[in-house]
Formats: sequence, C-alpha cells, structure tokens
Amino acid sequence: MQPPAIPGAAGLPLVGSALHYARGPLGFLEDTARRGDLVAMRFAQHRAWLVSDPAHVEQVLVKSAGSFMKDVFLRDLKRLLGEGLLTSEGAFWKRQRRLIQPAFHRDKIAGYGRTMVDHTVRMLDGWRDGTTIDLHSAMMSLTADIVTRALFGTDVDDMHEVADCLDVLMTRLADPLFTIFPTLGKLPLPSNRRFEAVAQRLDAIVRGFIAKRRAMGHPAQGDDLLAMLLNARDEDGSQMDDQTVRDEVLVLFLAGHETTALALSWTFYLLSENPDAARRLHAELDAVLGGRAPTLDDMPKLEFTGHVVRESMRLYPPAWALGRESTEAFDLGGHRFEKGSWMWMIPWTIHRDPRWYNEPLRFMPQRWEGDFQKSIPKFAYLPFGGGPRVCIGNQFAMMESVLLLATIAQRFALTTAPGQRIVPEPSVTLRFKHGLRMALTQRAGATA
Repeated sequence: MQPPAIPGAAGLPLVGSALHYARGPLGFLEDTARRGDLVAMRFAQHRAWLVSDPAHVEQVLVKSAGSFMKDVFLRDLKRLLGEGLLTSEGAFWKRQRRLIQPAFHRDKIAGYGRTMVDHTVRMLDGWRDGTTIDLHSAMMSLTADIVTRALFGTDVDDMHEVADCLDVLMTRLADPLFTIFPTLGKLPLPSNRRFEAVAQRLDAIVRGFIAKRRAMGHPAQGDDLLAMLLNARDEDGSQMDDQTVRDEVLVLFLAGHETTALALSWTFYLLSENPDAARRLHAELDAVLGGRAPTLDDMPKLEFTGHVVRESMRLYPPAWALGRESTEAFDLGGHRFEKGSWMWMIPWTIHRDPRWYNEPLRFMPQRWEGDFQKSIPKFAYLPFGGGPRVCIGNQFAMMESVLLLATIAQRFALTTAPGQRIVPEPSVTLRFKHGLRMALTQRAGATA
C-alpha cells in the first residue's frame, strides 16, 4: 500500500517558499507544520522537508543518524566556529566529543553552581528598586561572566569583547536571506566584509588566551575548561592543537553564554505575562530558601522553578531549529529520499503541537508535574536536540538556568516595560528583535 502523497508548503514559481520564509520564518513554518507531519518545501533549487512527527524526528536524529550530517546553515558557521562540536562531523566529531565529555560529568559541573550564584548576587547588588533595565543585555553580560570563569578559571576583561564580536556576527546570521541563499555570504557585500573583520578579531583574542596559557607550562594548570582542553589526551596519546582548542572554546562560550541568557530572558518575559505563575514561583522560593542564596542542594526542592524553565524552553526554545542533510539515500515515513535531502526539525512548531500539549500556546509550568514528560513522545520536547548529538552542556545549562532564576526572582519581581513590541527573531538562536526592557520591583524582605 502506497503512503499518502507528501503535501507541499506555500510557494511561488522559481523561488519556491523563499519569499514566504523571508517575510516571517516562524509564521511560515507554523503554517507548513499544519499541513502534515512531513511537508515538502523548495527554496530556489534546493528541496527540503519539514519533519514534525516525533517518531520521524527520532528516525533522523537517532536511528538513521549515520546517514546524515549537519545542514548547510550550520556548516556555514564553520567560517566562525571552525571544527567545534557544533559543526564538526564523523570520526573527528566523535574524537572531540570523547575528549570533552569528562568536563560535563555531573560531579564536574556541580562545582560551577557556587560560581553561578555568586556572579548573579554580584549583579543584583547593582540593581535598584523602581528602575528599568535592558534585561536581555543584563543576562548576556551575566552568562558571559559565568562561562568565562568556567572556561578560564578567572575573570578575563577581553571576554566582553568576545561577547560583543559574537553579537555582531549573530546579528548578521539572523538575516533570513543569508539563511535561504547561503551563496550571498560569499559575495563582496559590506555586511560580509564586516563579518570577516569581526571574525578575525574574535579569532585573535581567543588565540591570545590559548597562547598565554600554553606559555605558562605543561600540563596546563587549573580546574577550568581551557586547562581540560589543553591537557586532554586521546587513546593514542594525541592532543588538540591550537586551532582545535580555539574552535572548542568558541563553541563552549557561545553555547554557555547566548542560549542560557535567552532562556532566562524569555522566562522572565513569560512570568511577567503570567502573574499567577510568578506568584507560585515566588512562594516556592520563599518556602525553600527563606531569604538565602540557593545552592545546588536546593535544586531537588525547587520543583516548580524547574517546571518554569522547562515550560519557557517549550514555548521559546533558544535552539529553535534543527537541520540535517542526508549523505545517502534513505527511507522515512514510507517514502524514499535521495542523497542531499534537507530535513528540518523545528522545536518551535513541535513544542506547540496540540497533540502533545493541551492549550499549547499557554504558559503552564504546572503541566510538567508528575509523569507528564513520560506521557508524550520522546522527541516531542527537544530544547537541547536529541540523539548522539544532543547538547553536551544540557545539564550545565539546566543547572545554570534554575539557579539564576531562583537567585534573581527571590530578590526582584520583573515586569515587562510598557510600549515595546516583543518579537522573536529566529537567528541561529531565538533572539529578541527589539530587545527586552523590564521594570524592577524589589520584593518585600529582600535586601539590596
């Protein structure tokens, strides 16, 4: 019996869905997902398929993972990130994952909990009741400080320039025209020249950190991630060269900085829009912490706090899209696909599917109580991806998000400032198109 024909996305002659996507990527993908679990798309000469059935997602990411590589958009990131864990493939990726994995064992990342809270408390000491701040900027600065300490074991002034460079580069990568027409990135456009200049400056800064640490002798001293990268040895005794270390430092900085900052920013926006959830969060923090700063030991008791983070990443997943390109012909859903097929899996749409989530557009942290996550398909919730390439720092990110949320929300209630448009911008990550300004209200009993 032949499977039903694959429906097609909205499109036009010659350009296919390119203009529809460029006008609004998220709206286009939402419309496309409503057409079926497997929908054909075309962007000029390139053919792609939107994969929305969690079973099909699992097939691509896990069961047939060996038949796929990262998509052309992430491969384009190699211009910036080189052959880091995010972009590398095959045997080299497996080697790097094996070398870096020990740095993210549970016992290792537990040691970063105190650093996360201490940096957050230091930031809060500068906040004042009744003022309005750019929250996203504040979260980006905070997570940059934390990941810098984790990477280098100390505060490094130049890392704020690294963050600024990455912000410029990510803004350029947010342009949907460059996403659907990657060849534009090779033209001598002013934006491309600026991209290259900033990328070269970023490269020089990070290589400078590595050179300074190597000059201090071998093995590298310290318990930070850079020392781990420099000292890691493969089974044959080989180590990472400076280029490989540079690539992994950039990936770890970007992943530990931007995505967590966005997760927290979207979380505080959602809490501001849902006062009942905010009140329940504050009640839990008051009961568990009693006015003191949270510790790692408190996390099992901060159940609702964890649910808030999970629900925020359901509605606004920082890693909002996953893509793979087939390296050989393969079967999916009863259909045969050729080598070079683009398969798109979009957490933004999967997380909003009413088959898995009751009232999917509502912010309902309580939905995660009990065994809810076990009741939905495994790949109906994938804020960190899935399969062998699931985010290596997922436990670090969850710990950081919960501890930072608890530390901030215990002392301040945050309210979205009036008169601003909150618009998600789907770049490599899910950013704020117009920023996020929030008013601060110091909570009763909290000390400044």
